[in-house]
Amino acid sequence: QLQPVESGGGLVQSGGSLRLSCVASGFIMRYYGIAWFRQAPGKEREGVACISRNNGRTAYADSVQGRFTISGDNAENTVYLQMNNLKPEDTGVYYCAADSGSREDVCPLREDQNVYWGKGTLVTVSS
Repeated sequence: QLQPVESGGGLVQSGGSLRLSCVASGFIMRYYGIAWFRQAPGKEREGVACISRNNGRTAYADSVQGRFTISGDNAENTVYLQMNNLKPEDTGVYYCAADSGSREDVCPLREDQNVYWGKGTLVTVSS
């Protein structure tokens, strides 16, 4: 059973930083496109950042460009989301997702591109 598992969420003040981790259970992450999504209270889930298979290209939502960085550590079989200069509007549940692994060049920033989903980790940014 392929299951991404997120960790690293918590409470942080505006301007602070957090690093989220997505650990693979049952699969080798570099063989899949991986994405981070978030869902704020009362809002739809949105794609935040993605990295294509074999840690190739990355892409970011405009709202986090320049503040968030997605990266993969093959030795740890983990994908990270480094979040700097956090803002209250970054508050939400952050989910890690993986696509089917069928294409090298896909950065799966859309929900329908992803097949496997974690249960999420809560990030709260206070003003």
